[in-house]
Amino acid sequence: MSLPIVAIIGRPNVGKSTIVNRLAGVQDAIVHDEPGVTRDRTYRRAFWQDREYVVVDTGGLVFDDDTEFLPMIREQAMLALAEAKAAILVVDGQAGLTTSDEAIARWLRQQTVPVVLAVNKCESPEQGLTQASEFWQLGLGEPFPVSGIHGNGTGELLDELIKYLPSAEEIEETDEIKVAIVGRPNVGKSSLLNAFVGENRSIVSPISGTTRDAIDTVVERDEKTYRLIDTAGIRRKKNVEYGAEFFGINRAFKAIRRADVVLLVIDAVDGVTEQDQKLAGRIDEEGRACVIVVNKWDAIEKDSHTIYEFEEIFKQRLSFIEWAETIFVSAQTGQRVEKILELVNVAAEEHKRRVTTAVINEVLQEAISWHSPPTTRQGKQGKIYYGTQVSSQPPAIALFVNEPKRFNDNYRRYIERQFRQQLGFKGTPLRLMWRGKKVREVEAGNRNRATRV
Repeated sequence: MSLPIVAIIGRPNVGKSTIVNRLAGVQDAIVHDEPGVTRDRTYRRAFWQDREYVVVDTGGLVFDDDTEFLPMIREQAMLALAEAKAAILVVDGQAGLTTSDEAIARWLRQQTVPVVLAVNKCESPEQGLTQASEFWQLGLGEPFPVSGIHGNGTGELLDELIKYLPSAEEIEETDEIKVAIVGRPNVGKSSLLNAFVGENRSIVSPISGTTRDAIDTVVERDEKTYRLIDTAGIRRKKNVEYGAEFFGINRAFKAIRRADVVLLVIDAVDGVTEQDQKLAGRIDEEGRACVIVVNKWDAIEKDSHTIYEFEEIFKQRLSFIEWAETIFVSAQTGQRVEKILELVNVAAEEHKRRVTTAVINEVLQEAISWHSPPTTRQGKQGKIYYGTQVSSQPPAIALFVNEPKRFNDNYRRYIERQFRQQLGFKGTPLRLMWRGKKVREVEAGNRNRATRV
């Protein structure tokens, strides 16, 4: 579903992220007592009455200062407004009207997007109307006194906002593939996102740690919709200080959890690091599909053997996710970037795939005929009765056996390889659950199945 977008605009430290959290009913946007913590556009789903929409947090707007990230923050706010159906200008009721508020209001009056004015930090309903009254001067209509912290006045604000939003019947339904882009700082995640989108969707800077929030954007290719989630660079725990970066890393882990497919971005120059290995383990633990994206491939001196040597090294060092496809790209030049989505499509389909019990047992019978289950020192052999898929995303197959302890790791890996060779499951983890079952239980189950047939 392509939901209408509402942009949250305002100068630094007026409480925009707190308003986002209040409207979305979550605590996802980073709120920290430091101006400029929000730099990129961050997207959150929200609803009011019969209207569902996406609220977009933006960095604090400053028009008369070009130091550090401020010009890029302005660009991000302008891009957010360009895709929005409506905007909420947030001002600080406690600080009162400022020249920065006036500058932003002048800019907004030149745009075609309808604007609703939220006077934040009006914690007292009695004083709120007085605090809000001076903001009539901005020429943006009625100022609504609200409290992002306590929720006071947000109902009236939203009643006004939804006048500008389409109803559910007017919104086209779409299926989307959620793709999280993760990796260490400065490996090119934001550049990769921008290469997909074709605009400066995320701030790109040689300073590591520029992206702090998990950032969503929607891209359409060949009648498919992708929700791309750029995330903060994930560093080793001992290098992370409590604060905005700490919250950003937690957000990145949540992004992995809610994704269908994870793009693990690795720097071709640095190779696979210990932190990359830990991220691979995290992706596997969460059961997410994955594509390994080796970026900055243009910076590597190559011959006809280089790519095969790199593939072998990556396979060894990322054994947690040896099932993931690997692609070598350059986000800077655009080399092979579009092919990433082809691998994403395959991984997403395999991740939600279901296989019938009959097919699973055909694969099992063939695997056992080639390589019988091991026998213990006491002469007791393992026996696999049957298997069945019990869930997807990721695919999970329960194998009912006489005694799970009789199947060593080598044989368990052999069975998984057989499933992958015969059935595919490219790009997704495959969970095999070995369940002990007595012979009489199996026979009773067989009789019941025969009776149903």
